[in-house]
Amino acid sequence: MDDPRDDNRRLPARMNDRAVLLGTIDRTRDDAACIMVDRGLRPNVGRGWTIGDQTETFTMTSRAATEYRYEKLTWPEINDAVELGKVCVLPCSAVEQHGPHLPLDVDVVCPTEIARGAGRAIPEKMLVLPTFHYGYTGHVMDFPGTINMHFEHFIAGVLDVVKSLAYHGFKKIVLLNGHGSNWPNLDLIARRANLETDGECVPVCWWSLLTVDRDFLPGWRQSKFPGGCAHACELETSLYLYLDGDNVRKDQIQSGTISFNEEASPFMWVDLFGAGPSTLISWTSSYSETGVLGAAELATAEKGRLAYEEAVKQLARFISWFKDRPKDVRRDYHRRPPTMPVPWGQRPVGS
Repeated sequence: MDDPRDDNRRLPARMNDRAVLLGTIDRTRDDAACIMVDRGLRPNVGRGWTIGDQTETFTMTSRAATEYRYEKLTWPEINDAVELGKVCVLPCSAVEQHGPHLPLDVDVVCPTEIARGAGRAIPEKMLVLPTFHYGYTGHVMDFPGTINMHFEHFIAGVLDVVKSLAYHGFKKIVLLNGHGSNWPNLDLIARRANLETDGECVPVCWWSLLTVDRDFLPGWRQSKFPGGCAHACELETSLYLYLDGDNVRKDQIQSGTISFNEEASPFMWVDLFGAGPSTLISWTSSYSETGVLGAAELATAEKGRLAYEEAVKQLARFISWFKDRPKDVRRDYHRRPPTMPVPWGQRPVGS
């Protein structure tokens, strides 16, 4: 065996299927990360893996350790990223009207930049995929410019991406949502992925990350609840002002109401951070004259900076926790083993 102190050796092209990578980034080198390879051996913490009285440590010379952009890796580097156990984050967005003052790409820019911000913070733990640009927006088609993807096509498309990732070996996948009406579809996609692949998939709305620290929103939000933060509102306008302020039509910023919120019904109301127990969501044009749902006039770029930094921080925290969380163990409670495959394309126990 080579001297384990020789840190210039490259990772072998093929590794044991049970390989687990541990270690930290050598931040003095942009293209290198020291990793330790478990070949079914016992760990020698901080040094490598012990075979008898010897320790084996490899150095991976690869951008996989320091690059957070999925599409910038080569296929050999994807293999390295899989071995590093990186979490894949897929921003899921929409091209949709956001009133007279915001461009159509609000739901693209916000989750994409938050994901990239987290990627820059912890590149050794995550990969950000190219954004899935189109979403379910059929209810907004009365406003020109909106692009709708049929919900079945959306589900099939995003699920295809998730299954591809799981097939290549990425077993932790996050769907970072940027559009409210994508949520029921993303929830179903994640549920299906968890039953139809051997990976784990979790959907997260970027604005929900602002609720992790219970003190953040009370100290940030000035608009009324419910309704002040809903769509092209105090939150979305603030974040876009911070991320791409030159493309905000500042002379067109005007708050808008959600007509059924004005009924003050305890049953039917909506906000980004909550909804009534029986809220009726139909054509957007039936409850909004401008497409603005909320207090856009309260938006500032400084608020946007604070929201961005909080969302990035909490996403990075979540990724760090999710990456190393052990997978829950499934159990089969049939008295007699089933005699046919699980229906609906789901995976049998133990596969």
